[in-house]
Amino acid sequence: MIRDSAAAVAPRGGDSKRVRALRFTDPGYDPAVLRQMGEMGWIGLRLPEAAGGAGLGMGEMCALAEELGAGLAPEPLIPAALSAALLGYADDQAALTPLLAGEALTLTAWQERADSLVTPGTPDAKRIFVPMAGGATQFLLPLREGTRMALHLLPAAGADLTIERTQDGGTYGTLRPDLSRATRIADDVGGVIGRVLDEAALATAAYLLGTMEAAFALTLQYLRTRQQFGRIIGTFQSLQHRAADLKIQLSLTRAGVEGAAAAFDAGATGDAARAVVSRAKARAAEASLRVTRECIQLHGGIGYTDEYDAGLYLRKAMVLANQYGSAALHRRRFLETAPEDEE
Repeated sequence: MIRDSAAAVAPRGGDSKRVRALRFTDPGYDPAVLRQMGEMGWIGLRLPEAAGGAGLGMGEMCALAEELGAGLAPEPLIPAALSAALLGYADDQAALTPLLAGEALTLTAWQERADSLVTPGTPDAKRIFVPMAGGATQFLLPLREGTRMALHLLPAAGADLTIERTQDGGTYGTLRPDLSRATRIADDVGGVIGRVLDEAALATAAYLLGTMEAAFALTLQYLRTRQQFGRIIGTFQSLQHRAADLKIQLSLTRAGVEGAAAAFDAGATGDAARAVVSRAKARAAEASLRVTRECIQLHGGIGYTDEYDAGLYLRKAMVLANQYGSAALHRRRFLETAPEDEE
């Protein structure tokens, strides 16, 4: 049902006209579609019903993210869901309701250095790689206070924010916090912030899975119709072998993502949860870049033109492969956290 509902917003195979119209514009996504996502309960999918959410698991979240990836939806659902999870622990819930409804966009500015899943919470440090920051209504700031990680809310209006364009036509923001304008809303989220970042990393892996599956489907269609030398090029054995290799990458990625989601929903915590997330994200990051690049090559010259949709999938993979940790970071973390019999 969740997969079917996603088609109303992001039809599998993509609504390339909508995606292209939003590229390199401000804020880079459609606020009306984000509101629709809120109305459908997607932003609060993982929140308990008592907190205004749907109380569903990571299996459902990954299924939804996969469909959004297949449709190349630019709306920042995963970052919004991350913020919703943190706001669920806030003393003041005033910011949660409009976020869940999609009427406001609260983004968590947690990252202080490139390729990291660590949240130092340094009060005066700039926060980097905030996705779709130009559309934010407010920012969540985790701040280290001794042994605790407090949570502050900073209005986006008047914030010291620098916006940079990304390859897929979206944006990243660099935020320099002014704590005199921020409001403290939670005393300590240190025990949960690592968990919600892992959930965001796993959902991003599922989004990448959907992206590469849609790119592969587009490529198979091309191989089955394009003719050279009087033959359908999909009958050439060398191209069949390359397509088979990509299909294996897709299958391995799906196994990793679905296995990690099942482990989460079965109650995995600590190193066990971190290991399965890192295995899935490392696989998705590497496979998505390989599959989308190969799809460009299998299309030949037309694949390199911006007017052809194959490039949209590659650009999306280039942006998301390193979000919430690169393949290299997650391989290192898997070695640190996985049981010895899985190394």
